[in-house]
Amino acid sequence: MVKRTKKTKYLFVTGGVVSSLGKGLAAASIGALMENRGLAVTHLKLDPYINVDPGTMSPFQHGEVYVTDDGAETDLDLGHYERFTSAKMTRGNNFTTGRIYNAVIQKERRGEYLGKTVQVIPHITDEIKAIIREASGEADIIIVEVGGTVGDIESLPFLEAIRQMKYDVGDENVIYAHLTLVPYIAAAGELKTKPTQHSVKELREIGIQPDILLCRSDREISREMKDKIALFCNVDPSAVFTARDVPSIYEVPLSLHQEGLDDKLAELFNIWSRAPRLDRWEQIVEKVTHPKKGEVRIGVVGKYVELHESYKSLNEALVHGAIASDVRLVHQFIDSTKLEQGDLTELDQVDAILVPGGFGVRGTEGKILAVRHAREKKIPFFGICLGLQMAVIEYARDVLGLDNANSLEFDEKTPHPVVTLMEAQKSVAEKGGTMRLGTYPCRLAEGTKARELYGAPDVQERHRHRYEFNNDYRERFEKAGMVFSGVNPELNLVEMIELPSHPHFVGCQFHPEFKSKPFRPHPLFAGFVAAALAHRDRRAREGGTVTKLQVGKQG
Repeated sequence: MVKRTKKTKYLFVTGGVVSSLGKGLAAASIGALMENRGLAVTHLKLDPYINVDPGTMSPFQHGEVYVTDDGAETDLDLGHYERFTSAKMTRGNNFTTGRIYNAVIQKERRGEYLGKTVQVIPHITDEIKAIIREASGEADIIIVEVGGTVGDIESLPFLEAIRQMKYDVGDENVIYAHLTLVPYIAAAGELKTKPTQHSVKELREIGIQPDILLCRSDREISREMKDKIALFCNVDPSAVFTARDVPSIYEVPLSLHQEGLDDKLAELFNIWSRAPRLDRWEQIVEKVTHPKKGEVRIGVVGKYVELHESYKSLNEALVHGAIASDVRLVHQFIDSTKLEQGDLTELDQVDAILVPGGFGVRGTEGKILAVRHAREKKIPFFGICLGLQMAVIEYARDVLGLDNANSLEFDEKTPHPVVTLMEAQKSVAEKGGTMRLGTYPCRLAEGTKARELYGAPDVQERHRHRYEFNNDYRERFEKAGMVFSGVNPELNLVEMIELPSHPHFVGCQFHPEFKSKPFRPHPLFAGFVAAALAHRDRRAREGGTVTKLQVGKQG
């Protein structure tokens, strides 16, 4: 357990009415505000599903899996926490029902409960409270987000545990913030507060009286309506805030600050802090909303294109790269399965092509066609994880002449397995948490684009994969012009590839999107967007078309 030298404040964020209201962004934004007041902040996400972690869940259901430095497969909200604050997330910052029950059952098997009947209360709730205290570390404030919505049967143990926390650590050290929906009903021409009233009623029935209400709405909520919500929800009128829809997620901290949320939290916690310094957030929002160099259109080729949550960190890292070039980023999601039908016209409508990570054979031939199009047409290309592997397969087939070259993941009988199962993976039987996960070193070769972009000889990047480039083919690729610009110095595994004959053709086996922040865009994304901008301008000079500046949704 953590040996505490100061009293940590606990902020619990719950949600009601419907899911996907934005608890994660709200929690991250609160973290940003309190950190900018000079306080040490950390985060914890409690997820009610029984999976031990989201690593084996479909991106269609859960969105992306966010990987931490220590190799944990976690909820995508941890990405928001790391992008919005300086807090470093680990496996100790995300717990699921499955992981908690697993820990309790293991203790029972070891006889740690001394013959007692193990029950949800107190054993499961005690485990949850221990996790919360452990995650708080030496932070001034820990922001604990409870997944799901109030009323879900799965969330009840978490809600009971956070109810008890007020009595464990003291009333003055706990705040309950509830995010709820105030919908606008077009037919009636007005906002409706009844969903919020019912949501708070559910919360109060299990013993939690919210101190703060964050009312999600597509428009401002009047003082009169806030007073009404306060009256019916037994909350001080000064503690009801509008969580208004904004064009960019990076406006959320500014919007909540304008509402006075951080001042209210400091007051309720009775914690001293300086006034927030939000000038850099204002600068970021200005660059996102009013770029000086027009827009660039990036084609993201994948099979999960209909669900943007599947590529959350990737999309945000591209926006960060656009911030570095002072341009507006327009995502054009291209379905790789449709490319397999032969129509590649969408690829000519973009200024750069990115093939992201993924699993499974579906859509891979479309991705290979996209790689070939980018290589032959000299369109800037960036391949991440599976994207690197697709680039390797395309090069093997179309440049080296290795017919039917493939990855062993997709064709176990391929005559040329240019992508193969990692040696350490060959004895792995279980699926959950067994990939090459977390941060590993990469050494960059001198004179390469990778070394130029990073500006350093050695870097550390996060991984999530089972397959890698087959070193048996390395010499043939090098003779044909491919450069292996990044290599793991310990195992000699290929980490980065590039083509010097191409304006910008880069692939990496790791996931750089996990380490990108709006204030510190990842160099590979900054370089990629800069190459897209150069390609756009080059096409304009040569008589091609350039997409006009448009006002659209970012990220």
